[in-house]
Amino acid sequence: MSVFSRRDFLGTAGAAAAAAILDGIVPTRAAAAPAISARVVAIGIPGASAIAEVGTFLNDPQACSRPIPTLFPSYIEPGAVLDPKRILVGSSSNFGAPLAIGVGQEGALLSIDPSGLNVLRIPTKFARRGDQASTLGGFVQMFGANSPFWLNSVHNPGALTAQYTGVSNPLGLSNNNAFGRVWPANSPFGETGVGSSSILDPTGQPLNGPPNPKIGGVYVGSLTDRDQVYASPQVIRGALRTGAIGTALLGPSLDGTCKAVFCVVTADGAILQEHTLKGLDGLAPPGTVRPLIGRWWEPPHHHVEPRFGVIMNPYTQVPVVRQLFVTEPFHNTIAVIDLVAFGTAPDQVFALAPGLNKRISSFALNLPVDLAPVEIDTDNINWASNTTLDDGSDFYVANRGDNTIVRMRQDGTVVAIRRVKLGGDFPDDARLNGIATTRDWSKIYLTFTGPEEEQGGVLEVPAF
Repeated sequence: MSVFSRRDFLGTAGAAAAAAILDGIVPTRAAAAPAISARVVAIGIPGASAIAEVGTFLNDPQACSRPIPTLFPSYIEPGAVLDPKRILVGSSSNFGAPLAIGVGQEGALLSIDPSGLNVLRIPTKFARRGDQASTLGGFVQMFGANSPFWLNSVHNPGALTAQYTGVSNPLGLSNNNAFGRVWPANSPFGETGVGSSSILDPTGQPLNGPPNPKIGGVYVGSLTDRDQVYASPQVIRGALRTGAIGTALLGPSLDGTCKAVFCVVTADGAILQEHTLKGLDGLAPPGTVRPLIGRWWEPPHHHVEPRFGVIMNPYTQVPVVRQLFVTEPFHNTIAVIDLVAFGTAPDQVFALAPGLNKRISSFALNLPVDLAPVEIDTDNINWASNTTLDDGSDFYVANRGDNTIVRMRQDGTVVAIRRVKLGGDFPDDARLNGIATTRDWSKIYLTFTGPEEEQGGVLEVPAF
């Protein structure tokens, strides 16, 4: 196994020193890291998980498509649910919206305006009306939940997944700001049940007018595999056999159809790829990423499901066409996975590059739960997304184990560490659970969860 060089950062940027490479759990020296004061944006978000700034959806005539600015202009206006400066936040609660029957547990995506001066204390049942309700003067809006209003059947009654919703215990989130929509990854039946992934319109509902009506806007288990929805065999075998824990936009398909392809990482460590027209193929087998099956945070945090953070680097050298960075929280490592083109037209797909995966190990990693680009790619019409690294960008790591944020180069070198200062509305013994950056590079948003199931929320800290 090849492994990147590792640096152990003590103190401020530039004080990195070489350290031995280990493959297991290693200690973080958080006490030596400067503290960074956090502003509490919102509290009352059970299981607060995936987070992303909405960002600007591009409207370039050369892009594969530009549905949101042209078809849903009112949804991206200031104050609207997809206002570019709002943030989307995953939760394990429906906030009162009635639960869809037989298709998994509660869960929602909230749209939050983080610009207010006061802490947003979110009412537990504000969405009981069962639609895109709002509260707190519009600072908090429901985007989508596991509730009948957001069933795939609303626009796609003939889909093989018509009975499923687009959001159900969302643990991953990637916005296709380049030429598409909002894509959450869901674990509706827990880590060992089938996972789901979806394409959501600004209404929060699965895609209206999809390229493939058998898929509509929701992929589940093996129901939407290529051989089920496109009358051709899977190029690489695979299915969403376990909970979908992380996701990232890969960009347009390699087959020339100009359709979006996303990768999804499941709890068993497999990586799948989803094509909006041709359905789901495998990409890498279970165990490619160190699995989360059977792993839980220590009590009293064991009710919070572990997650994978996933970001994508498109600025690679041939033959590598994409590169993924995926957290492996219980091993204090980050998997670095090279992808290549595989197959021939019209069935070319992404595939795992030959050879062993690389991994970043560092004394600075302590239960790394999520990743975010320092500089998000905002302007490339092929892959602009909250999960896409701009050319040469560093990335941030959110450490759940000691509530630190690490700024790291793509080769694993630690640039800086900051320890999130707790206090105020932050619950005792809270832990970080997600991270996102703003498009202007000025702020970092963090989700946190508490030892009590109803505790959770959003923090804001300055970028560094």
